[in-house]
Amino acid sequence: MADGFLATHPNWAPLEYADDIRVEAERLPLGVRRFLVSSRAAEDATIVLGNLPVDENLVPTPPSWEIAEKEAAAVREELVLLLVGSVLGEPFGWVNQQNGRLVHDICPSRGQENSLTSASSEQQLTLHTEDVFHSCRGDYVALMCLRNPDAVGTTVALVESVEFPEPIRRILHQDRFRFFPDDSHHVVPQHSVERPSALQDRPHEVASVLFGPEGAPYLRIDADFTEALPGDAEAEAALREAAGLLAAAAQRVVLSPGDAVFIDNHRAVHGRDTFTPRYDGTDRWLKRTSLVRDLRRTYVRTKTRARLLG
Repeated sequence: MADGFLATHPNWAPLEYADDIRVEAERLPLGVRRFLVSSRAAEDATIVLGNLPVDENLVPTPPSWEIAEKEAAAVREELVLLLVGSVLGEPFGWVNQQNGRLVHDICPSRGQENSLTSASSEQQLTLHTEDVFHSCRGDYVALMCLRNPDAVGTTVALVESVEFPEPIRRILHQDRFRFFPDDSHHVVPQHSVERPSALQDRPHEVASVLFGPEGAPYLRIDADFTEALPGDAEAEAALREAAGLLAAAAQRVVLSPGDAVFIDNHRAVHGRDTFTPRYDGTDRWLKRTSLVRDLRRTYVRTKTRARLLG
């Protein structure tokens, strides 16, 4: 299916082809589609598919996402991820993240080892909601493994696995928290260890950490980019406890080439283990996209029929 699609769409432009890809996804095997649709209906926190095609002669892992974009590396695998992901939702991207690409490359980059982005390696990526700062963030984070020889784990914690004490739960349900863009989004000002206060000057949303159904709430948190409102010591303590409880409940998902995981961005948070990169073309390499169940809510927010948020 992927090879046939690329043969009729020789200039790879996934933003332009997204509607065609969604139509093509109806040709996926019935069992795959039934599995994905039933998992979506059940709101499964993690959904895993295996044995997806990865080129036997896969090019070396790019040294950065910029090189991957320039060389159009592994576009067939991008298409495979979009095909299966389109059964769960509509893919979209961000104007200020990886040049507005619909599918991102996740690979270690020299000089970014300790950054708080997916280009890091020696820095633990703490558990987080993807794009926590935005009300139109994805319903799913989709990750497809192309290479992972060191069995680097993706960490996942489910909100249903945590029993928040009642006083903490009550605070987390209140609009007492600020959510900031993470460092993968090119926003001004850039913050760093040397300039931590710069985070406070970024655009942000104020909302609750827990929301939705009382008995089975949804979750929105990123310990590095979520803060209590200034002066709210009670909310600050609740946020710390929530992050600790989630970290204690975390499990590891180790993806192998051809595996794809779809993480419900409302019901689970995810992160990544540390590892030591070699920069020899054999390092871990994933493709990533975000999926939204209803693309029209982004149209309403942006006032344009576009798959890119600003």
